[in-house]
Amino acid sequence: MFYRRVDVIGAERIPGAGPLIVAANHHNALVDGVLLLAFLPRRLVSVAKAPLFSNPLIGPFLRLIGALPVHRRQEGGTDPARNAALFEASSATLRSDQAILIFPEGVSQPEPVLMPLRTGAARMLLAAEADGVGPVTLLPVGLMFHEPGTFRTGWALVSIGEPVPAADCVALARTEPEEAARRLTARLGEAMRGLIALVDDRQTLRLVEHAERLWRQERGGEWDATARADWRRRATRAYRYLSRRDPGRISLLRGQMERYIKDLDEAGLRTAVLLKPPAASVALRYAGAQLAALLGGLPLALWGLASHALPYWLTWAAARLLRPSGDVEATYKLVAGVVLYPLACSGGWAVGAGSRSSSSCSCRAASSRSPGASGCAGSTGRRARCSACSSIATSPVTWPSAAARSSPRWRGRRRASRSRCSTAGKRSGPEPSPRRPLRVAGSLTPSPDGA
Repeated sequence: MFYRRVDVIGAERIPGAGPLIVAANHHNALVDGVLLLAFLPRRLVSVAKAPLFSNPLIGPFLRLIGALPVHRRQEGGTDPARNAALFEASSATLRSDQAILIFPEGVSQPEPVLMPLRTGAARMLLAAEADGVGPVTLLPVGLMFHEPGTFRTGWALVSIGEPVPAADCVALARTEPEEAARRLTARLGEAMRGLIALVDDRQTLRLVEHAERLWRQERGGEWDATARADWRRRATRAYRYLSRRDPGRISLLRGQMERYIKDLDEAGLRTAVLLKPPAASVALRYAGAQLAALLGGLPLALWGLASHALPYWLTWAAARLLRPSGDVEATYKLVAGVVLYPLACSGGWAVGAGSRSSSSCSCRAASSRSPGASGCAGSTGRRARCSACSSIATSPVTWPSAAARSSPRWRGRRRASRSRCSTAGKRSGPEPSPRRPLRVAGSLTPSPDGA
């Protein structure tokens, strides 16, 4: 729900059963793992760095999904016993034909580059194969994002590659385990680079995205997620090549694209402007569909805006106050929303319950009588004093007529009510005198003796 669209390419490459290691790039902190857990068809056991398990918000979630803690070297994770425990746990998971999710970079960072890979994924596979588990599938996954920290504006693309060949590395691990781990890690890194658009920074990736929109609109036709992702990967490879071979030409093109995007931002546009005007029939169909969606969804939109405005604003304010980096911005907003939205809803329920409970008299004597003989004065919903116990009530009730008040039955009930309220007063303190009349809507309430 955080992203406007999530596309998955190559889902058919995921084996339906058997031991599996999913290795993905890491650009968006906790959101990367949540995205893959939600959209891949296999249940995944995540590998997470050990300090996250002590986080009061993230730790319970990691334990709930059965994540495996990894102790990295920079966090004092050089203890051989800890590493051995991790590989034993991963081998046991793979032996039960489950799937493990790991981010081999070992760190999350916002730029669209692939950091040097650690050998953890390769060592897990080799350790499981040496323990008699196998064959284990090593599956590379590439994650690409557009405006990853913006709610309902950004989108995500999950590209699943072909399994990485590992049979020769498994054989090599019997004699040279370190070399086998390095070779398999290098092979995995090459496969992951082919699944993402690699550039130096997010601004360059944004230029590539706008160029792809212009190219697509000029060529026409419908482009699916696979075609768009392939175009971006080829464009970024060409950009890196021309940056080395013809830097002057690529600098000129970059300047033109930056001026174009600046004009779009100043005009308040988020998508590329059409280079050719559309046909009248196309424009009319588009306008009609948008108008119908507006009129049909406006009541629901207004209700949603009114009920979620406060937690939405608080989440935005929390993100502005904490000033997270680009790779954890979406994570901060998700965590803040998980906390603030339930609090806002429970606060609204509490206010509603309190308003309902305050609209009735708490007098036991009055509640024990029939509705027609209620002791609460007033019929207009104004604040009135209960003539049986002198408490304040706000609910509209009907006062009995003069003939009903003069009947023996009414007098008997009044005496019984006064007796019960007197007994309650002895337990809880002195009661205000019920003989004192109270003016309600221009009339006086009668005294308890019926006068």
